[in-house]
Amino acid sequence: MLRLSGFAFALSASFAVFGFGSAASAQGLTPWGMWGDAPPRASKPSYLGAPPAIANSPGLSSGGGKPSISPRTPQTVSFANGFSAGSVVIDTQGRKLYYTLSGNSAYMYPIAVGKQGFAWTGVEKVSRIVDWPDWIPPKEMHARKGGLPLKMTGGLRNPLGAKAIYLGNTLYRIHGTNDSKSIGSASSSGCFRMHNSDVVHLADHVGPGTTVYVMRRLPKSGTIMPPSAPKVQEVKQAPAEQATPPAGADTPAGDAPSAAQPGTSPAQDQQPSSTGQGI
Repeated sequence: MLRLSGFAFALSASFAVFGFGSAASAQGLTPWGMWGDAPPRASKPSYLGAPPAIANSPGLSSGGGKPSISPRTPQTVSFANGFSAGSVVIDTQGRKLYYTLSGNSAYMYPIAVGKQGFAWTGVEKVSRIVDWPDWIPPKEMHARKGGLPLKMTGGLRNPLGAKAIYLGNTLYRIHGTNDSKSIGSASSSGCFRMHNSDVVHLADHVGPGTTVYVMRRLPKSGTIMPPSAPKVQEVKQAPAEQATPPAGADTPAGDAPSAAQPGTSPAQDQQPSSTGQGI
């Protein structure tokens, strides 16, 4: 009887070792390059995020209440620039976001930016704005951190905060946060976090089509100018005299896809996957 009990104890100890001894390995990413290396894109809206401080709760999790957040008017600073008024300029190194009011002034907001290996630069346009967005952690994030919910509804406990400003069809966005202490740090997975009252104020001034410039650093002096980012080849309508398709063609003239469709990058196949991307 004693031998049987000892065997059972050894067997249970073995299960404990094999069940809990190995940790999930994180998958690292290299930093994005300078202008021209576009961020990864998604065919569907992305809901990536950063792990909030919540109890282990698989499945659907409530983000809590959705109170009305009053906008907070930020500091207006001197900002000599060559951007169009109403542009968003992000200084990654300085961890600041500027909304240009004129060629000489801008609103300035403190932000959190991507940590090492998750930072990127580029030019995007705001595609949409969502109030109290849901958060759906991707499988890569579940692999890095256990106990995350499959989905968290929007609310005060949700890491995406009161608003999410989506950048084109990339995996990134400007959004609020449930972790105000992170503002001013390089701690996100590629998104730009703001205080909830700040993102509400910014969302009142931007909309679909607003240009967002993500720059590695701003010059210390002189006028800040837009970067010369490479232009994506667009599909253009053929002139009328060339509009007749050859015999047997199935595609009307002007509708044929170009070498690089709008919203894509010729180097997209060389970009890392979406592993680890998010806020």
